[in-house]
Amino acid sequence: MSSSDEYRESGDHSQEESIISTVDNNKHDSAICTGNNSSSEIKSRAVVKYCAAPPPSTYALLQEKTDLKLPPANWLRENPQLGTAGTTVLGSSGKGKPFSSFGMAYDFIDCIGDDVDVVSDSENIKKLLKIPYSKSHVSMAVHRVGRTLLLDELDIQELFMRSSQTGDWTWLKDFYQRLMDQKWQRKKKSKEHWYQKAILSKFLYYSINGDGAAEPVADNLNDDEECGAREFGSSWPTTFTGSDAEETAACKQEHVPMDSKFALGQVTSAASQEQNLPALFNEGENSQGLRNDFVRNIMWTFEDIHMLVGSNMPIFGGGRYPAVSLKLRDNNKPINILTGIDYWLDNLMCNVPELVMCFHVNGIVQKYEMIKTEDIPHLENSTFSTRVVKDIAQNILSFLKSNCTKEGHTYWLFKASGSDIVKLYDLTTLCEEAEEEKSHNPFTLPVAVLLYKVACNLMLNARENRKHYGTIRTLLLNCVKLLDQDRHPQIIASAHYMLSELFQLDEPQEEDEDGGESFRACGSEDSYSNDDREEDDEDLGDDSDDSSEERNSRAQADSKAVAVIRSVGELSVPEKYKSTQLIRPGCTFPISHDKEERCRHVLNYVLKGLKAVDSSIKMESDLPAVDPNTPIPLKYEDGNAARSRSVEKGISPLLERVVPSLVEQKHPTRSGMIPGSWQHQMKLQLFLKASKAYYVLSDAATNLLKYGRALRYIKLSLQSYDAYCSIGGALHPQVLLFHSHCLSLCGDIQLMLAQNSNNRAAYQEEYAYQTKEDQEILHSLNRESSCQGQQHTHSGRDGGQVLTIPLWTSSAFNMASDLATDPEYQLFVSGKCYEAAYELLLSHALKEEAQEQLAQVLKRLGNIRNEMGVYYMNQAAALQSEQVKTSVSAAEQELWKKSFAFFEKGMKDFEAIGDSTNKALLLCNTGKLMRICAQAHSGISTDDSRGEFSPEEALYYHKAIDYYLRAMRSLSCRQNHEPVWDSVNWELSTTYFTLATLLQDYAPLSRRAPEQIEREVTEAMMKSLKYCDLHTESARQPLYQYRAATIHHRLASMYHSCFRNQVGDERLRKHHRSLAELHYSKAVNLFLSLKDAPCELLRALLERVAFAEFTMAALNSSAAKQKSLNTALEIMVETRCAFQIIHKELLEEQTEASNTALPGPSGCSAAGLNVQEVAKLSALFESRFSDLLLQLIKCMTKTKRKPSKKDEELLQSYKNVYSKLLRCDKNTPLLDRVGLYAELLQQLTPNAEDMLS
Repeated sequence: MSSSDEYRESGDHSQEESIISTVDNNKHDSAICTGNNSSSEIKSRAVVKYCAAPPPSTYALLQEKTDLKLPPANWLRENPQLGTAGTTVLGSSGKGKPFSSFGMAYDFIDCIGDDVDVVSDSENIKKLLKIPYSKSHVSMAVHRVGRTLLLDELDIQELFMRSSQTGDWTWLKDFYQRLMDQKWQRKKKSKEHWYQKAILSKFLYYSINGDGAAEPVADNLNDDEECGAREFGSSWPTTFTGSDAEETAACKQEHVPMDSKFALGQVTSAASQEQNLPALFNEGENSQGLRNDFVRNIMWTFEDIHMLVGSNMPIFGGGRYPAVSLKLRDNNKPINILTGIDYWLDNLMCNVPELVMCFHVNGIVQKYEMIKTEDIPHLENSTFSTRVVKDIAQNILSFLKSNCTKEGHTYWLFKASGSDIVKLYDLTTLCEEAEEEKSHNPFTLPVAVLLYKVACNLMLNARENRKHYGTIRTLLLNCVKLLDQDRHPQIIASAHYMLSELFQLDEPQEEDEDGGESFRACGSEDSYSNDDREEDDEDLGDDSDDSSEERNSRAQADSKAVAVIRSVGELSVPEKYKSTQLIRPGCTFPISHDKEERCRHVLNYVLKGLKAVDSSIKMESDLPAVDPNTPIPLKYEDGNAARSRSVEKGISPLLERVVPSLVEQKHPTRSGMIPGSWQHQMKLQLFLKASKAYYVLSDAATNLLKYGRALRYIKLSLQSYDAYCSIGGALHPQVLLFHSHCLSLCGDIQLMLAQNSNNRAAYQEEYAYQTKEDQEILHSLNRESSCQGQQHTHSGRDGGQVLTIPLWTSSAFNMASDLATDPEYQLFVSGKCYEAAYELLLSHALKEEAQEQLAQVLKRLGNIRNEMGVYYMNQAAALQSEQVKTSVSAAEQELWKKSFAFFEKGMKDFEAIGDSTNKALLLCNTGKLMRICAQAHSGISTDDSRGEFSPEEALYYHKAIDYYLRAMRSLSCRQNHEPVWDSVNWELSTTYFTLATLLQDYAPLSRRAPEQIEREVTEAMMKSLKYCDLHTESARQPLYQYRAATIHHRLASMYHSCFRNQVGDERLRKHHRSLAELHYSKAVNLFLSLKDAPCELLRALLERVAFAEFTMAALNSSAAKQKSLNTALEIMVETRCAFQIIHKELLEEQTEASNTALPGPSGCSAAGLNVQEVAKLSALFESRFSDLLLQLIKCMTKTKRKPSKKDEELLQSYKNVYSKLLRCDKNTPLLDRVGLYAELLQQLTPNAEDMLS
């Protein structure tokens, strides 16, 4: 689109970017200007960010001989086309306002810090670039914000006038008179100067009037012109208002300190919301220059320098180009270099391609001349090098960039009139040395607010781009340094809150890829100029009263200057000054991978923010505001009643406190804050931030197993939340969700404390420790907390005795986070915390946002109920083992009921979230509880011996079996959760085995027939054997093998007994005989595979030998008897393996005893071998072995058939073994006897094999 189209679109008064040219029209995209060297190019590009003027209209071409001394009818009337340019005669537009750059910076805060190098009035930019050509003085204030420099006019004369009236800036006046220019004062403007301004104004109004006719004006015109001929300096802080009365009133306003006029609006306390600061002054006080009053704001790129400039230059349409600028020149005066640079820079900044020059003689129009912008540097008497101007710009900015290094400081760039020396001073440092308060520097507050606003703007995108964290931190710290807490607590509190927001509490900080901030080589700096362009022309060639040598000598003696340019001619030398210092050398964000360190940073800033808020509340009112319509409650409670309250009543406020509040608070808080005030909003955010920081600290301490420290931190977190609720109204769902996390963590900690009671002393020490920072934060919390200190008690059981433990707390949250000494109470509090979190998540406010958290809390709730059930179950088991009773006590039954109730609730919790694994675990624990109940009902006879298996025992064992089977069904298959499946499988097998064993050992013969008991035992044994997993390799596989071997052994013994006692039914006897042989065989094989059950193997083999001998007794033929004896001997020879194992273990025990010289436990070896049982089995073996050999020898001797040679050898071998066995001394040590048995059996091993063959 064309430039005229652009200006037409930007004619509205909205702030929107408008690029002056597009890709389709490249010749307007950037103004390429050539200098003296045709090969050199100056790159310039302008983008209108904001324009308050209407689209450019065609200017009126005045007729020749038009008298500009006569005013047009529309003169001095407000016109949007001219803006304030037409009133130049009154001296109001040519003077820069002292805070004009801040007004632009506030409006375009996104550009400040990184994107822009310079923010300033276009007149100040031109003033700087003309320094080497002009002898006029330069006085500018420079401020740094990141890589952006803000340049503003610093009117020394106005400051000195102010100091004489208010006492401010006296230190600068003394400093200036001592070191600078004792005689300098601004030169009065001549009547010729004001005459030229008047006809320029009339010319512009004629150009927009269109008819060229001179119309009469009011009779007081001459008075107005005379008024305009006076000199009106840059008002500080007032401006010309149009009448002497208004001027006088404005001068009176000068005496009011700036800070007292400053009313900072609602500073949002949350950095996630955009910071909208209102105008620093009301409409009657816009003379301060804090409002952006420029007709247009332009983003101007000059070579590699990016500048945000404000311009009031009128732009017209017409000619071959859509935009032109109008200039009026005296035909008798040639255009000099200063004027040419002025016109050229004006057109570059506004991207105006053509200049229309109107020449006049004594106010009479002579002619018009069209000049292209790129031809301006080549005009006669005004030739200058554009490359030199570019070098001047880069050198000045590099000079400022290298020396204006401190954010928040006010720098003064000064060049005296007629001097070639440019000096830079740090006014902030000079002010501090003069011991004047920083509030006496009027730039302090605007700079601080700008730093704050830039930081707020960066915070909006900080989450996506963490490289800004260091920048934000530096901006906020510098902002806080500039401000007085007593005067500006709101900004200070908000800054500290944002500082706390920089430290991420949920994840470790990661260093930026580029290691910090990256800045362009040419930094952007601010500069100020206070003289208009016509004054430059007027001052050209003027000499000051003092000689340049005297000024140079004073400059050399001035040690207060930060930096000095010895000669303005140096600025024309390419790259004479280079930036040698980073803008923020220390802006890298402090990186810490330690959560506690990050949280401590957060809490430090939170505390500073709270102090700022508290100090402001104290200033406003030392006492809390009282609502006269609200009665003061008088609480009275009987002391005995208070001490008798139960734990449930003490903890009930915990549930009440977590219910979402839907009522906005209307009355002042305890400290006197008004709801909705900035103090109220800020404290809400700071309290919540403190709560989150303490929560993270508690979570980190929990991971380190420092449970006392964790409980202390979660207590502080809950207290912070309590204070938040005390001053807050409706709670945000995210806040409620966070609080549910706090309650869950508190429950976790109490649970871990209950499970690790052995380290109670260490936990108490951790819990009692408190830093000074924590104490100060707690003090601030107590200012707002709604709960008064009360004494609560709770009862718990310790060793069967009831203990009453006092708990001094300030709220239910404190009670929930107190360090108790009773595990039962800790478990109870843990459960209440989970219940409170669960009730909170079920609230309507979190119905849609807490599904995932709800499942986690339900799992925790199920877990704590499981822990409570296990606790009461263990208490019942301990009570049962303390004393032997003939009946079940009421205390035991009460513990069973509590345990069972918790298990039932826990199963419902896990069932609600579909957690079949944990549900199976609770079913398993319930089965264990049923087994404990069964054990308690075991019958005890009058002689303290075990009675018959009772029906109650059977009932509870079958209930236990039912719960175990339900657990198996809940898991479905082993693949779902192998450890839990294996555990349930083992418990089920154990229960069946215990039931069968008790039925077998303590058979209820008084109630049931032996055959029925036999069937039940067999059924229970076989079911137990069914759940013995012999094939899966696991830690329980040896146990399963041992149990299976034991089951087979017991079944074999039972069938052996039935076979011996059965009379009459031969078929049944044969069945029992075959079953006994089968189970004996399986039992022996399993015991042999175990290698660590020699006694059980020996007993099973001896019983099997006895079974073989019993069957032999019914035989009549000698051959059958001999065959049966050979079978019994074969079984007896198998005991060799058992004796070898026993011998090895006894030998190891003897060796270990001789080395340690310490006897082992009576009757047991170090390896767990029961020596007494070995001795008993050895005696039985010796007896049965000798009898078996004797019978076999007799049988072989009495045989009628002639023995073969092999039979004779076997007989001789049997006799030898029998002989050695008879000669064995009964008093021989057990180790030697076992060794002898193994040796004798070894001798019979080949013979037994031959015999069988």
